[in-house]
Amino acid sequence: MGPKAAFIATTLALATPAGADFDAEAFPPYERCALCHGLFGVSANARFPNLAGQEPVYIENQIRAFLSGDRHNDGGQMTSIVTELKPEDIPVVVEWFSTQDPPAPAPEGNAAGRALYDAQNCGDCHDAGSSYLGVPHLMAQHADYLAKQMREFRDGVRGTHLGCLPHGPMMPADDSDITAIAAYLASVPRP
Repeated sequence: MGPKAAFIATTLALATPAGADFDAEAFPPYERCALCHGLFGVSANARFPNLAGQEPVYIENQIRAFLSGDRHNDGGQMTSIVTELKPEDIPVVVEWFSTQDPPAPAPEGNAAGRALYDAQNCGDCHDAGSSYLGVPHLMAQHADYLAKQMREFRDGVRGTHLGCLPHGPMMPADDSDITAIAAYLASVPRP
């Protein structure tokens, strides 16, 4: 059991009435993910993406990318937590988060961001009408999270995998353009 799972188990054990049996394995596997992503897939912290209503194939692909070492994140917490999932847990986690109600969009959009998003042709793959399987919904995502991911693609910190177009060259060079696109996407309702 990893450190986060141990924390959950300890917290739940303390909340269990005296004399009652406690079994950490009895809790659904998505509760491990909820520590950062929120129980219903809406995270309170922009460091962690909203998973509610996300494309299921994308969620599964990202879990597998963290498991294989093809993807990393700051501090390595994702690699640590996904290793606590059994293979049969992955579909349960994917179904849970992908079927939750999408998060609410941010209250204000960014017209310049929309124009940049359109000019970069991002919607060809990421808009709701796209037929590409496993492409993530970017709408109603934390703007700060999106901006960080876009900068990491641009700077070569985050690679593109699973047959997608290389994202690095597609990202704007100017951080203010990235911030504008992220603000626009955060304000659009997720399908």
